Amino acid sequence: MSFDPLGSLLAAIGMLLIGTVVNRKIGFLSRYNIPDPITGGLIFAIIASLLLATADFRISFDQTIKPTFLLMFFSGIGLCADLRQLKRGGKALLIFLLVLLPFIVVQNTVGVGVARLLDLHPIFGLVAGSITLVGGHGTGAAYADRFAEINNLQMVMDLSMTIATVGLIVGGLIGGPIAQLLINRHKLRSSAEASAASHEFAETPAPISTTAVLGTLAGIFAALLAGQWLADQFSGSAITIPAFLWCMLIGIALRNLLPFAGLRFDDRAADLIANVCLSLFLVMTMMTLNLVEVALSAGPFMVIILVQIAASFLYVVFVCFRFMGKDYEAAVTSAAFIGFNMGSTATAMANMQAITAKHGPAPTSYLIVPLAGAFFVDIMNAFVLTGMLALPFIGG
Repeated sequence: MSFDPLGSLLAAIGMLLIGTVVNRKIGFLSRYNIPDPITGGLIFAIIASLLLATADFRISFDQTIKPTFLLMFFSGIGLCADLRQLKRGGKALLIFLLVLLPFIVVQNTVGVGVARLLDLHPIFGLVAGSITLVGGHGTGAAYADRFAEINNLQMVMDLSMTIATVGLIVGGLIGGPIAQLLINRHKLRSSAEASAASHEFAETPAPISTTAVLGTLAGIFAALLAGQWLADQFSGSAITIPAFLWCMLIGIALRNLLPFAGLRFDDRAADLIANVCLSLFLVMTMMTLNLVEVALSAGPFMVIILVQIAASFLYVVFVCFRFMGKDYEAAVTSAAFIGFNMGSTATAMANMQAITAKHGPAPTSYLIVPLAGAFFVDIMNAFVLTGMLALPFIGG
């Protein structure tokens, strides 16, 4: 059974809506911030895999538009990145970024090292490293497309989605307990007043206008086209920068330079469009998974994940917590760090909410973690991965 482009898009939207409903109804999925497109796509993938295995009934989709959704997502992320906000984070944000950067290298080194011990291609170590754990489903899917095309690695997309989903759950499960361990061991307490945690707007913001959406779409398409052109121009260089990173960088440039010409984008429209594009990309990706093949091939990667959990625990306790100040804010930031680097920014925020609801507010943590997750981590991750892929024993 085959679907044309319009039918494929309609099916993706339908499963996305189903995933949203299921996540709202099942507490476990909501508690650990499992993305709606992942849930909806997995539901379809389970049904499709069962039909294929038991009745040899295959369902196929036209996914021609899927790569465009991914590039639009990263372009939109760039348009949301206001560099002026860097001043608000101050010293704490700088320290957090300095702690984060070497961890990305550590995570990839661990992944590649264990992959080599398991006699796997080193690139699979990166897939079970910062590509999916720091980068999440979107970055994992972007690199998986590249590895499948350039390196001819089979099942890399399916494995990327599987590992990213496992990381999302693990990040939500272990972040809170680790922070609680630090709080108990060092007898930490919140020093901030409860009012400091309140950041509600005094007035209801105006609704997003049609003009704002159209202007944002123009910016996204401009970043997408320019990013693709730059990727083509530099495709033959020694170090290849992925098209999605070019799109993000162009988006950042547009966001921060056009205001000098009197042109501004609506951040809410950019965020909305980016989220819609990522959701559609992910659900279309998940719907095509062959879960039987994934189950048969994912075993060794669970070993890598277990080692990654141990490495994250040690890094958080002995590096992140200490460098962030060894106080209550540092413990809350450590919980976010785990969620951030095993799952997503949403997982990090959920971890912080669980801790602060029990022990009191941590306003600095609530400021620096979203700022780092907005775009810094993606840029740092992309450049670290670009450097590691240039190593002859990995990408060669």
